[in-house]
Amino acid sequence: MASLVNELLTYGQHLAGPFLVALDLLGTFVFALSGAAAGVKSKLDLFGLMVLAFATGNAGGITRDLLIGAVPPAAIRDWRYLGVCIVAGLVTFWWYPNIDVQRRPVLLFDGAGLALFAVTGTQKALAAGLNPVMAAIMGMLTGIGGGMLRDVLVNETPTVLRADLYAVAALAAGVVVVTGNVLHFPSFAFMTAGALLCFWLRVMAIFRGWHLPIAGTGSRSH
Repeated sequence: MASLVNELLTYGQHLAGPFLVALDLLGTFVFALSGAAAGVKSKLDLFGLMVLAFATGNAGGITRDLLIGAVPPAAIRDWRYLGVCIVAGLVTFWWYPNIDVQRRPVLLFDGAGLALFAVTGTQKALAAGLNPVMAAIMGMLTGIGGGMLRDVLVNETPTVLRADLYAVAALAAGVVVVTGNVLHFPSFAFMTAGALLCFWLRVMAIFRGWHLPIAGTGSRSH
């Protein structure tokens, strides 16, 4: 039994590297989709939409890499990060010009990006030697960075500053990842679980109205 566990752990460590890169690129893509969709709403031209897609898709990851000393950041060093943003921008520009970008499509893309970036940010922070608490916080910052910049660029109140479960969802994902790390389980399994938890919390906030208490109203989360 012990040898089987060791083999599984070794396999998980070998799989974690490519899995982490794949999740990071997927997170970049879906965040870029949310940025491009917000650009459609703001009636930006193709160039402006591409800029917004790249900024949204990579702001969190660039911030993370700079803070943990991974320079130059992956989004600048690896052409694939720019490539997935261009694809996301073109897809949105040509095929989704009439979607209801005011509400759920953007929010769902954003929720998926938040979930993926929260877990990859946490895992990269752990790999850089941060302690579990700071790694979870770094994952949260990675997740919220792109959405914050997107909202600021289109002159909207950042989602993270509202009562919705946003930063809390990202932090919950980070906690799941660091828990797996402390218990020495394969990282990809807990990264998947953390991403699913984060996305589920965002879906509940979007469709069921779950939120944190609001000052002065006595309102509690549902």
